[in-house]
Amino acid sequence: MGRSPSIAPHVAADQDVYLVVEEFAGRRAWCETAEEDTGRATLMRDLMDGLYEDPTRIVAFNTTEGWSRDVTVEIADELRRRLVEFDEVAACVLKFVERAARR
Repeated sequence: MGRSPSIAPHVAADQDVYLVVEEFAGRRAWCETAEEDTGRATLMRDLMDGLYEDPTRIVAFNTTEGWSRDVTVEIADELRRRLVEFDEVAACVLKFVERAARR
């Protein structure tokens, strides 16, 4: 049996890569993203900007160290702490934070 390519891009530097699973019409799929847009700061900005309409899970990968882990609750907690910094928060962000709190 052949080996499937990784969904996490192999980045030259030792950095964590964040990918989002989003729900589309009742089905879940990994969101497409550019390699340079896979860092934590970009993820947080994209979430707060409402780029993801129904994020359900976030996974961090480090291809250099060879690990991956579910960081959904960790990201939701960070978003929750940062909500006070914004005048307006997209409904999808609030839904994501609430859903993660029930995990």
